[in-house]
Amino acid sequence: MNAVGIDVSKGKSMIAVMRPLGEVVVKPYEISHTAGELKRLACSLKALSGETRVVLEHTGCYYEPVAQVLQSAGVFVCAVNPILINEYGNNSVRRVKTDKKDSLKIAKFALDNWMDLREYTPVDETRQKMKALNRQFNLYMKTKTALKNNLIALLDQTFPGVNNLFVSPTRDDGQQKWVAFADAFWHCKCISDLSEKAFVERYRKWCKRNHYCFSEAKATAVYKQSLDHITTMPKNDNTKLLITQAIAQLDAVSRTIEIFRAELLRLAKTLPEYPIVMAMYGTGETLGPQLMAEIGDVNRFENRGSIIAFAGVDPKISQSGKHEANGLPVSKRGSPFLRKTLFQVMQCLIQKSPPGDAVYCFMNKKCIEGKPYYVYMTAGANKFLRIYYARVKEYLSSLEI
Repeated sequence: MNAVGIDVSKGKSMIAVMRPLGEVVVKPYEISHTAGELKRLACSLKALSGETRVVLEHTGCYYEPVAQVLQSAGVFVCAVNPILINEYGNNSVRRVKTDKKDSLKIAKFALDNWMDLREYTPVDETRQKMKALNRQFNLYMKTKTALKNNLIALLDQTFPGVNNLFVSPTRDDGQQKWVAFADAFWHCKCISDLSEKAFVERYRKWCKRNHYCFSEAKATAVYKQSLDHITTMPKNDNTKLLITQAIAQLDAVSRTIEIFRAELLRLAKTLPEYPIVMAMYGTGETLGPQLMAEIGDVNRFENRGSIIAFAGVDPKISQSGKHEANGLPVSKRGSPFLRKTLFQVMQCLIQKSPPGDAVYCFMNKKCIEGKPYYVYMTAGANKFLRIYYARVKEYLSSLEI
């Protein structure tokens, strides 16, 4: 039996091969992630006598070219969580961290866990696209929040409270009414320098041009508010440049977010579990596809405990002798993107308070018992995942029959 440890990094990997009793068959050597070198690696591994199994760390997307080439060549490949490798075999006082040492460490891990290694299964194209889209969606959402806060901070110096004037929902192209209004009336003097009648007429034309509903009463209220504001930035070209450019950046990011949101939903509709996930309260057309993107295929999880650990919402356990710790935080060792989405689903349940929903009733019970906010929110996420796993697993099994 040949245990191959591959320490993967960006663009290159370190390879080591070991056999039982610590016999090093192939000393650590480096290869680059090119088609030619990976094919030569596959041929050299297949030429080894005896059964060969390759273990590499599930590190970002760098391991995927190696895993795909080796598996397509007929080599057994197992991608493991880097946490398992990090916590394995730390039986030395010295702390040595090199690629060569890591490749040998991975090979030893493969030998010790030979019978428990699970073969790598490539993610199907749709789920891979959804995961990539969701990661970009989250990145742009952070950017949008930062740009929005920056714009409000600027407008507080030229038109305080303009972001609270309108409650119209965000359009499909990402445009918000208050942002479009601030683009046209970027300083309160753009309104107060006009007469009330002139502003009402100008506002009517603006609403017609931008396809918004016109209300004369609303126009009058906005005009009166503009007369009472105190500004700290003058009405000049420099101020206009700052605000219009901030709005342009926010609009561009908002449009990108809506494109990603629509594409995520389109891809989610092609997956078999889509109707089951969307039927769960709190998901919706945004959070539902995000859950499906981060969880992936539930069949890759052995049981419900595995999916809970993957999300990092499993409670820590600390017991030694007569000591048993209580109130420990969750592990947070899984996907932070999945935990964020779960937390948003729990927030939706708290806000809507659906009386017949099992997850909400469970969280409400914990809240009544006096549990802290994060405790019952995490407990709700844990229960939600167990229900998700059971329903999706049962539905997918029924499709196979």
